[in-house]
Amino acid sequence: MAKPSGWALMDSRYLRQTALIGEAAQQKLRGARIAVVGAGGLGSPALLYLAGAGVGSIVLIDGDAVALSNLHRQVIHTTGTVGDAKVLSAMDALEALNPDTEVDPVRTRLTWDNAVAQLASADMVLDGSDNFDTRHVISHAAARLGIPHIWGSILGVEAQLSVFWAGHGPVYEDLFPAPPPPGSVPSCSQAGVLGPLVGVVGSAMAMEALKLATGIGTPLVGTLGYFDGLAGTWEYVPLNADPAVTERVRELDPPHGPTEVGSIPPGAVLIDVREPAEYATHHIRGAINVPLGRVLDGYTPPELAGGGVLICASGARSARAVAALEARGVRGVASLRGGMDGLRR
Repeated sequence: MAKPSGWALMDSRYLRQTALIGEAAQQKLRGARIAVVGAGGLGSPALLYLAGAGVGSIVLIDGDAVALSNLHRQVIHTTGTVGDAKVLSAMDALEALNPDTEVDPVRTRLTWDNAVAQLASADMVLDGSDNFDTRHVISHAAARLGIPHIWGSILGVEAQLSVFWAGHGPVYEDLFPAPPPPGSVPSCSQAGVLGPLVGVVGSAMAMEALKLATGIGTPLVGTLGYFDGLAGTWEYVPLNADPAVTERVRELDPPHGPTEVGSIPPGAVLIDVREPAEYATHHIRGAINVPLGRVLDGYTPPELAGGGVLICASGARSARAVAALEARGVRGVASLRGGMDGLRR
């Protein structure tokens, strides 16, 4: 049997979808431009379903590279792309899935310095980030730009989902006014994560984006969805907007936790804040051992006069040390995100 021509393939690609939402809604998807922050666990299924649905343009923002430990849940990447930039790995996968969708890869970490500019052309932002600081940055930028902020979060076997939209409902800061204290919330490397859970939530985030882009259904504005992965159940609770919080988010810079870096710059001063026994077992060559307790008691290593990177096993203790140092006015210091465990991954 002869294969259909390219045009026939394009015409038939969305048949099952347009049968449900109609041609007008499909054209809205074609004209939509959606920013996705993070091509990781949540971003992977969301990106695949957005491109599959025929979203015309995706701005993909991520400064990370594919690691082998990502692959059990970040299904847009493959073993062959380990070591590649996530935005390029994902772009290739989306191109193979649907060449109709234009992908603009932005290989950088979203910060307050670049967020408004990077998100300015988007109709909405889908937040697949994995840390509180970036979520606050996205929230503040989205509020200033007047665009919806689709948010999901995973911890262990539980997840949350909502759509924040300044002027239409709550913003992220109505739920989380500021980042939690360093080390108080475990990272996914500490708590663990199941691949199907991020698949469920990332797909639900894509559904929210499709509803916003087409006008069908009721987006989760003013509603928090809670998913229990072990029970397989969703529960929903209302969220109220505080106009004072919205105004503050629109006018002020976002709150932030201790400064972090994803890698150790060449020649950086290294301060290892683990206990001496841990340090003696293994440590990075050249690192100076100053236990966290000494830093919290007020000691500032003189080696940090010109700045430096603080490290520990997971990044939790070094983040606490950086927070204490920054509170004392020490500048140029940063915690290694993910710690030494992250380097081994």
